[in-house]
Amino acid sequence: MTSVDKPPTAPPTPDQNARTDKAVTEAALFEAFGGVRGMVETVLPGLLFVTIYTINKDLHGSAIAALAVSLVLVAVRLIRRDTVKHAFSGVFGVAFGVVFAMMTGNAKDFYLPGMLYTLGLALAYLVTTFAGVPLIGLILGPVFKENLSWRTRNPGRKKAYAKASMAWGLILLAKCAILFPLYWWADTTQFGWVLVALKIPPFLLAVYLTWVFLAKAPPPIDVFAEMEAEEKAEKEREAAARAARGQDQEPGA
Repeated sequence: MTSVDKPPTAPPTPDQNARTDKAVTEAALFEAFGGVRGMVETVLPGLLFVTIYTINKDLHGSAIAALAVSLVLVAVRLIRRDTVKHAFSGVFGVAFGVVFAMMTGNAKDFYLPGMLYTLGLALAYLVTTFAGVPLIGLILGPVFKENLSWRTRNPGRKKAYAKASMAWGLILLAKCAILFPLYWWADTTQFGWVLVALKIPPFLLAVYLTWVFLAKAPPPIDVFAEMEAEEKAEKEREAAARAARGQDQEPGA
């Protein structure tokens, strides 16, 4: 029986490579920002707080319920051995909010730490972009296994990170421009529902723009693969050198 040779596999086309790069970018963004589950963990404590407060105006009960659900979300991740960074960040945010609200007796202060964090994050995105080290690149560089190679070796990618960081900064600033006046003017219930409503849409817009910018950028340089290749080549050189020394030490015929 004669074997039939398989036809050679055709190399991927530019369109296939582009689709692959976009898929990798989408997966990396999904991982970096927590995906659907991360969004739920971000929204649920605040939603529970404003719901309970709307019903019975009980600051202590609302705060305890929000903190409790945050701890439950962390416990579920620990039990499932999932990444806990998003859930933990939610717990710290809720805990600070509970402390502020309890200290002042003003239910709106439950949201104040998160608002200040959003403002600081917006400024960080803008300042780092103007400084030439856009924050979104520092966040996503390890996710794409490129670390900081985009700063000096991949100018197209650095430009995409700068655009994305600028988008994040401006979107978060716009969110703050809505929330801070409402913090002073609106009552607690109205303010809480507006804040909950503004949790996800600005985030999704920023993630979408990041995906658009990076999908059009050059692919990342995999510095981890480069280091592995360099280490492998070094081992091969050392093996060749040992083999050469062994041949030199053999007695002549």
